[in-house]
Amino acid sequence: MGNVALFEAGVDARTVLSGFRQELHSCLTARADALFELTDGLLCAEGRVVSPVEVTLLPEHRRGHDALYGGLNHGHIEVDRLRTLSAGLPMPRFADGRLVLAVDVSAWLRSDAACSPERLFCHVYGRARNASQFIPGWPYSFVAVLEPGRSSWTAILDVIRLGPSDDATAVTATQLRGVVEQLITSGQHRPGDPDIVIVTDAGYDVTRLAWKLRDLPVELVGRVRSDRVMRLPKPPRLPGANGRPPKHGPEFHLARPETWTEPTVTTTTDTTNYGKACAQAWDRIHPRLTHRAAWLEHPGALPVIEGTLIRLEVEHLSKDRDAPPVWLWSSKPGATAADVDRWWQAFLRRFDLEHTFRFWKQTLGWTRPRLRSPEAADRWTWLLVAAHTQLRLARPLAVDLRRPWEPPTDHSTLTPARVRRGFRNIRATTVIAGRMFRNPRLTREGVRRPGAAGFSHGRRRSSTRPRARRSWVWAAITIQVQRSAVSGVRILGRFQPRVCSINRNVCSRSNLRR
Repeated sequence: MGNVALFEAGVDARTVLSGFRQELHSCLTARADALFELTDGLLCAEGRVVSPVEVTLLPEHRRGHDALYGGLNHGHIEVDRLRTLSAGLPMPRFADGRLVLAVDVSAWLRSDAACSPERLFCHVYGRARNASQFIPGWPYSFVAVLEPGRSSWTAILDVIRLGPSDDATAVTATQLRGVVEQLITSGQHRPGDPDIVIVTDAGYDVTRLAWKLRDLPVELVGRVRSDRVMRLPKPPRLPGANGRPPKHGPEFHLARPETWTEPTVTTTTDTTNYGKACAQAWDRIHPRLTHRAAWLEHPGALPVIEGTLIRLEVEHLSKDRDAPPVWLWSSKPGATAADVDRWWQAFLRRFDLEHTFRFWKQTLGWTRPRLRSPEAADRWTWLLVAAHTQLRLARPLAVDLRRPWEPPTDHSTLTPARVRRGFRNIRATTVIAGRMFRNPRLTREGVRRPGAAGFSHGRRRSSTRPRARRSWVWAAITIQVQRSAVSGVRILGRFQPRVCSINRNVCSRSNLRR
């Protein structure tokens, strides 16, 4: 990658954005201009993207609507190169310089696409309380870098579509390993830096993820169900005891306080939205594994994966709603009070990824195209990753173009939707290769543009001289039976009427019979 130096610290934000756009165009190896202009159209469109084909009407998209679907169906994106490019960009960090990653799944529902392959039953929540549904669609696993404090910004690093035969935990572990190794390779994490924190929701097997990623400098923090049964550490062996020593300690029922022991760490923090937050932590809590499900083919004895169990309880939620306690499990044993506070605060920041999903679906129109093949859906998803990354890089250059009824806001709190309003002005100031801005409608059919990867997909003018228009056209019509309107006698024969192609009238000489 030629522009790695542009993404180092201290470089101007406009230079970083221009370098990313230049490298993004290099990652598009087929239908490059069509895909690149589609990304610009998404960023420069006014309001929500209701239909992607309407993006072709914008001045930033200089090709026809057929080029949009041609690029999505037959284009190609070097995804590995784009992952490397995203990992080399400036990343948001917490106060101690630590990177915090979040992983979650969002579904592209396709219940009406019976001919689309590789669909799964995706779990979605209904409008009523405790109402859930399973709708066919394409689930995508996202990995993003979170920002400290209240924000709706995230840095998307990787997206993978889950297939029908995939193990969600195994695929997520492979995805996280690739992201962490890429961050280490790009210099985002060096030896001696704090471990990377990865937060997950209750849908993930956090203990199995911790076992698969145990050789990486990461700390996993995941939510566990409130009815789980964990195990305390095994008690010390008394002198003179007979028999095999126990492998696990007594049971720890999360729903039964009488089975709890005294917490190792207890912290209390005053929050703005939730009142007083009290966190209790127990050290060396682990689940009891059995040779079933994912651990069925594990060779040898099952491991004991110890960590820190955290119980978080706040006074109230927003609008004075009751707040049930939240249970978290961390893969790092021997946690301090600072570690406990950092983990549950990082878990609360995981909900910023939900804001990104809503922005993608409601504003950028992620699930709007009715694409048949999952490969085209993958290309469209990665184009939105590139578009969202450009908005994040353009954040320091944005100006608040607020509506008359909107209150003014600080520049540091601009949302992705407000930054997108002024991206058309920012785009005009970026400096990239001039060949990417040639008008495709001025090229002739069959002529390859200099340095381009393919032919133009816009309107073309014919290279041959059009034939002269004829005012009269002879049409030979064979009639087997002709009935005279006067005598009623059938007349067999053939005639050639002479028809004028301009005024569509029959010439008088065309009534002559042969």
